[in-house]
Amino acid sequence: MTKAFTFDEIMELPNRYRANLINKVSGFKPANLIGTQSKSGQTNLAVFNSVMHIGANPPYLGFILRPTTVERHTYENIKETGVYTINQITTTIHEKAHQTSAKYERGVSEFDAVGLGEFYNEGFHAPFVAESHIKIGLSFQEEQLIKCNDTRLIIGKIEHLVLPESAILDDGDVKLEDLDTAAVAGLYNYYKTEHIGKYGYIKPNQS
Repeated sequence: MTKAFTFDEIMELPNRYRANLINKVSGFKPANLIGTQSKSGQTNLAVFNSVMHIGANPPYLGFILRPTTVERHTYENIKETGVYTINQITTTIHEKAHQTSAKYERGVSEFDAVGLGEFYNEGFHAPFVAESHIKIGLSFQEEQLIKCNDTRLIIGKIEHLVLPESAILDDGDVKLEDLDTAAVAGLYNYYKTEHIGKYGYIKPNQS
């Protein structure tokens, strides 16, 4: 037996039920923490499941920011300083990482509130997460307003990339499964990752 929904039926669902359903059906997503710091030195850390590859030449990443109808400390700090970090969530720290989704006051650092360490690259203003195995420092490049739901695509250029050399293969591939990488699906569910196959560049009619 299957369950089918039309757009109108989806819109009639209870808010939390609809949010859980639509966030989950798109599948597993990367689990990351975005670190920022205001010009005055107030640090902020927030969990995001929307980080995406934009391009490799030059290296760009993007993420989706929810509507700015309320305070968005991550967004405000990025626009103020022009830099931020993206940090991989591991299975070891996933509970602390998720706790950063709580609505802390502006003057509270989520690093301190949840017990995660700050790590800095010399000359780079934004804080990295010390416990993360993949740390990425980015400079803000542009934002695109998505008019249908008032969210924003934030695009950044990779300025710093820090990860264990042992996890990098000869072809540049990264063994995420060796880095305790966590994935997220929906709003509250975290998962371990397992490598199940690797395939080369495929041509037509090639099995």
